[in-house]
Amino acid sequence: MELLAQSEHHSKLLETLYPEIKRLAAIQMSRERSNHTLCPTALVNEAYLKMSAEEGMVFNDKQHFLAVCGNCVRQILVSHARTKNAAKRGGGQVPVTLIEGVDDFQADTDMDLLQLDELLTQLETLDALQVKVVELRFFSGMSNEEISDVLEVSLSTVKRKWTMAKAWLYKEMNR
Repeated sequence: MELLAQSEHHSKLLETLYPEIKRLAAIQMSRERSNHTLCPTALVNEAYLKMSAEEGMVFNDKQHFLAVCGNCVRQILVSHARTKNAAKRGGGQVPVTLIEGVDDFQADTDMDLLQLDELLTQLETLDALQVKVVELRFFSGMSNEEISDVLEVSLSTVKRKWTMAKAWLYKEMNR
């Protein structure tokens, strides 16, 4: 009975936030290669299925739901890129603009999604909070204020972590 109630709650959240989630998925897909086999609708559906498969998951609010959804989107796109690359031995690198039109991060900084995932995994060993900030900005499309609320840290901490993460990622991408 409780599982059914959670499922209904997730469905209502998805229904309410679907336009926003689809907009975020469309932004993610616009960063992908033009012949990508996923479309924004499929990406949203896969993210929802992935979230629904997690038993006992409770969302505190809209931002928490979007944060989890953004994390699922990252996992799906990385998994899809890995599968595609495995099929093409070294080919199929997916160029992705890290942060398009956000702050002063250089818009011409392109990298493939697998490289971004690897760098975020490395960065997590140094500062997990920086990774959370990047995920929430890049995959969930949240503002600094929203990230501050979700992570329950000050706005200045979010800004500082964002600046440090951008600098570290930029340095690592240009090695």
